[in-house]
Order: sequence, then C-alpha cells, then structure tokens
Amino acid sequence: MSEDTKKTTEEAKEKEVEKKDTSVEAVKEEKTENKAEKDSSKKETKKEDEKSIPELKPGMTVRVYQKIKELNIKGEEKERIQYFEGMIIAKKHGKEIGATITMRKVSNGIAVEKIFPLNLPTITKIEIKKIAKVNRAKLYFLKRDYKKKLKETKVD
Repeated sequence: MSEDTKKTTEEAKEKEVEKKDTSVEAVKEEKTENKAEKDSSKKETKKEDEKSIPELKPGMTVRVYQKIKELNIKGEEKERIQYFEGMIIAKKHGKEIGATITMRKVSNGIAVEKIFPLNLPTITKIEIKKIAKVNRAKLYFLKRDYKKKLKETKVD
C-alpha cells in the first residue's frame, strides 16, 4: 500500500507540474500575442501619426497649418489651428529629422519670415498653393528689392 500511495502521490505531482507548465506556456503565449498586437497597433499608429510631408522646394507658395494652444481670460487652455502662407525661400537638411523650411511673406508692407521644422508635432497639414520656376536652391535674393516677377503656376 505504501508503494501505491507513493505512485499516486508522484502521479498527482506530475499532473500538477504538467498543469503548471501548460499554464506557464499559456501565459507566455498570451504575452507574445499581446506583444504582437501592441507592435502591430504601434506600427498602425506610427503610420497614422506620420503626416505625409509633400515634396517641398524653394519657390513654392505653401500654407502651413499649425496647432496653437492659448490661455483664455478664465485661464482655460484653448487649442486652435492657425495657418501661415508664404513662399519657401530655403529648405535645409533634406529628409532628415531636423529638416526645416524658411518661409517668407509680406503682410501690410512688413516682411515676415518664419522657420518651420518639418517634423514639428504641432504642424497638422501642409498645402501647396503655387509653384514658381526658380534656378536657385536658396532664394535669399528675394529679401532685397527684387523687381522681376517669378513665373508661377497654380496647383489648386
């Protein structure tokens, strides 16, 4: 009888170990499935987050939409979208993370220049309005009194 009880206890222990092993394997499988789901969801969100930056070149007249957070009188934070429309006079750093465009416009007789990092998270959209034919990579000569008009084609 003692041998039978030993066998039964050993068998019971083996069954428990098998149950633990299967439960551990099940947990591992669940974890790998969850990781796979998270990775796929991250990839999808990254694709959604990556805003498509159009091919920008100097001479293009572009409208850049940017989110701006403001505090109102009550102290509440309010978010709105503001656009800046002007001509690209310089593009720097190609398609790198730190790529920038320098834009220029004249409003009410005052020249305004603004530098936009292309991967800025607050930029929501970039629309191309016109394309001018230029033979330079940097259009700094437009800052001085340039009398000739650039030949432009509308994109809209």
